[in-house]
Amino acid sequence: MSNLNRFLGGSPGSVLVKLIFLSLLVGAFMAFLDITPLRLIEGVFNWIGSVLDLSLDTVKEVGLWVVYGAIIVVPLWFVSRLFGSRR
Repeated sequence: MSNLNRFLGGSPGSVLVKLIFLSLLVGAFMAFLDITPLRLIEGVFNWIGSVLDLSLDTVKEVGLWVVYGAIIVVPLWFVSRLFGSRR
């Protein structure tokens, strides 16, 4: 078996026929669902953008929680350290 056949997984002719047949099946399925490659790529990018927006909003909200809590916790910690060191 030659290196090309090993790389392709068979003879170039049979691989070409298999790829054409699979392309026909996938193309028919996409046409049935009214999906175009451009819509598919746009959908993936929109999904990634929405996940990032959601993630950034979540990070922002958690950051605000940390700041709100720190406004109470840090002064209390500081006062406890001041009075705790006077033993």
